[in-house]
Amino acid sequence: MTVERIFDQLGHFKRFQACLYFAAVFQAIACGIHYLASVFLVQTPNFVCSAPGNITDVLYGNLTASSLENILPVFKLGTGPLVARTAEGEQWELSRCRCALRVDPKHFTYNFDGNTTAAACHGSFVYDHTEVHQSIVTEWDLVCEKEWLAKLCQPTFMLGVLIGALVFGDLADRVGRVRIMMLTSVCQFGFGVSVAFSGNYYYFVVLRFLLAMVSSGYLVVVFVYVTEFTGIKVRTWTSMHVHAAFAVGVMVVALTGYLVRVWWIYQLVLSTCTSPFLLLCWKFPETPFYLMAKGRYEDAQALLDSMARCNGLQCTLKVEELLEPEAGEKGTALLHGAEVRPSQPEKKLSILDLFRTWRMAGRTCTVWAIWFIGSLGYYVFSLGSVNLGGNQYMNLFLAGAVELPSYLVGCFAMDRIGRKNTCAPALLLAGAACMLIIVVPDGSDAVAIALAMTGKFAIAIAFGLIYLYTCELYPTIIRSLAVGSGSMMCRVGSVVAPFCVYLADVWIYLPQLIVGILAFIIGVLTLLLPETLGKPLTTTLEEAEALGNQPSKKPSATGCKDAGDGLEMNHREL
Repeated sequence: MTVERIFDQLGHFKRFQACLYFAAVFQAIACGIHYLASVFLVQTPNFVCSAPGNITDVLYGNLTASSLENILPVFKLGTGPLVARTAEGEQWELSRCRCALRVDPKHFTYNFDGNTTAAACHGSFVYDHTEVHQSIVTEWDLVCEKEWLAKLCQPTFMLGVLIGALVFGDLADRVGRVRIMMLTSVCQFGFGVSVAFSGNYYYFVVLRFLLAMVSSGYLVVVFVYVTEFTGIKVRTWTSMHVHAAFAVGVMVVALTGYLVRVWWIYQLVLSTCTSPFLLLCWKFPETPFYLMAKGRYEDAQALLDSMARCNGLQCTLKVEELLEPEAGEKGTALLHGAEVRPSQPEKKLSILDLFRTWRMAGRTCTVWAIWFIGSLGYYVFSLGSVNLGGNQYMNLFLAGAVELPSYLVGCFAMDRIGRKNTCAPALLLAGAACMLIIVVPDGSDAVAIALAMTGKFAIAIAFGLIYLYTCELYPTIIRSLAVGSGSMMCRVGSVVAPFCVYLADVWIYLPQLIVGILAFIIGVLTLLLPETLGKPLTTTLEEAEALGNQPSKKPSATGCKDAGDGLEMNHREL
């Protein structure tokens, strides 16, 4: 594809691209923030039913207190009820979702052999505010018979992420990358702030669903945007480090959750973290790949001139030099204001074009499987990390921090051994780590934790590179749709992950066994995909399908020959 010549002459990652890149990636932090915000929004603290009347004394084993709030920090589920005495002399046995009135007690003791009268809590609960001052659970009493409403929040959010990935990925191919980035960024801020002021649970869920759609939409489109604005020399690093911004968002959630313990203030702070981006996004230009694919040659020429000026170069590159021979005459005529015959109506592409041939269908199924296992494994390892103990805020912070070295290793490997040869071993390593966790003897917590972190490290590598790999495997005309549909499969994995974790009730290592088997199988299938390292982005479906057909040639120091169109390309080996 001759559009790649832009970067050879105007720079692969100079001042113009760097400014756009860091501004676009800054907003990606908001995606990591909103994806993980529910960790503390829907946090359920320790709680018990409240007794009717004014409580004067509380017993819990050998401990005594004057109020339920004082004894709740040491109360443990399954160790017996709290016994409370009211000012009227009534004695109540209080547990999480039920209470019982003692009948004719003689003394105020913890153990009681007499009769009790059970009663419902009737929506009256007392919460431990030591760690959680206020969450939506304490705000709207989403416990006991309403507990399922709290558990519904994250699956509903992930459903919005799934739909948003497909909808906005398709829209970005139709109306442009920049318009969708602007729309989703403004909506992220608006819906995020609105969530903080939602008056009831149902408004909260609906607004979070819409927030999930636009957050997913931005994340999908920003990967395509930075890919189409950076050259082959730096494309691996620029795409992978969008994930690093997401991981920074996870760490921001942990820090904000530690400092702010009231849910609506917490949500408000998180939603305004990246608001400065709104002052910049309206200045973003459309990508040269999109402009050329849509026949907007005058806009493309203006963009090339702007890039050259900003990068301190003289622009000698003309748009007609980037066109295929059959399109060159028409493009030249458009640039000089001449009339040309109306072109045929643009063919509308759909998700079915990802399966137009057996070769493309097999490629798409394998790519989707990588997206799925990447998300499934990521969340299974993450959700399992809550059993590590210690400070929950520090655990979440480390869960984000551990991703950063995986992206560095992934970038280093992708540029030297290739995309396929990095993704496949990473999946195989994750599968092996899962298998080894199963055979770890009881009591060897340090070994189990080390293997779990190894598995997450490997999954993060595969999960990080699949965005770039998908962009390189598909042509410009359906690239956003390919990434969007892959992200949809990713969200299917994230929705399935909690149910996979629940299988630990059947056998404690069953979730790891499932992830390990799937990761190993998909790792083997990945070896059948074509390598894209050092190859130009494709424009047409025919070019994309031809990937891997020709024998791979090592790029030279000065350039390589593109066998597809016979044009000289100037791609240096990284």
